[in-house]
Amino acid sequence: MVGTTDTPDWSTIPAPQDDGAASHLPGLTLPSIPLPSTGGSTVDLAKLTGRTIVYAYPRTGKPGLPNPPGWDMIPGARGCTPQSCAFRDHFAELQAAGARHVFGLSTQDSAYQREAAGRLHLPFALLSDEHLSLAHALRLPTFQVEEMTLLKRCTLIVADGVIEYVLYPVFPPDQNARDVIALLTPAR
Repeated sequence: MVGTTDTPDWSTIPAPQDDGAASHLPGLTLPSIPLPSTGGSTVDLAKLTGRTIVYAYPRTGKPGLPNPPGWDMIPGARGCTPQSCAFRDHFAELQAAGARHVFGLSTQDSAYQREAAGRLHLPFALLSDEHLSLAHALRLPTFQVEEMTLLKRCTLIVADGVIEYVLYPVFPPDQNARDVIALLTPAR
């Protein structure tokens, strides 16, 4: 696949545990908070119609630059690129399952995100919550590393501005898109 990276051996990386930090999210109406997108505009998730998938992730790294020390041992930190690539690779299936919109969400700024979106050939935009406006309004789960506040990995399935489902914790991250498809696809 174009822009993929080697998938880590997930058995060597600590899995995140459900700490209940996302249990309040199902049923919430999204607040109207326009977020900068890698598409060059802003996106207000609350105003989108149909089903929207928002996968929140801590941060993407840049090739050749090291991750913060101990990154792989922080439960749930590793895997942002494999997760984004999985949503890219399953984009058509997500649409067929009823997803009208798909977005990645992190606290990185749009310029940083644009590099990743281009390198990974993502067919959808990444949204920047660098000021933590959405994270604070929804009380999304976060963690701190090297003076950065990062989102814990979770996926919101939103219908007409209301959170229908939340996948949290997400592990392994490269299976997240398949898990969303399974949730959206009625049993046959």
